[in-house]
Amino acid sequence: MASNFKIFSFETSDSLHLKLDGDFDGNSAHELLNILKKNGDGFYQIFIDTDSLKAIHPFGKEVLRKKIGALKNQFYDIIFVGRNWREITAD
Repeated sequence: MASNFKIFSFETSDSLHLKLDGDFDGNSAHELLNILKKNGDGFYQIFIDTDSLKAIHPFGKEVLRKKIGALKNQFYDIIFVGRNWREITAD
């Protein structure tokens, strides 16, 4: 994981909100995926805020893209928001 990467979270009654901060690399992608697997059940929507990402490394994007598809079937709705949402989810 990038040494400056952090995930901040909070919950509302039916939503989980995850705020990504720092540099997003392959290990950061795995950390995000593990948090989703561990904490995502029972939420109607999961919001992932990309506003505070400093750098998005190609390998991080690749790991996320390859593995999030299986999780999207497990959860009702995963929504990327923030100024970097397109960059982190683009092919």
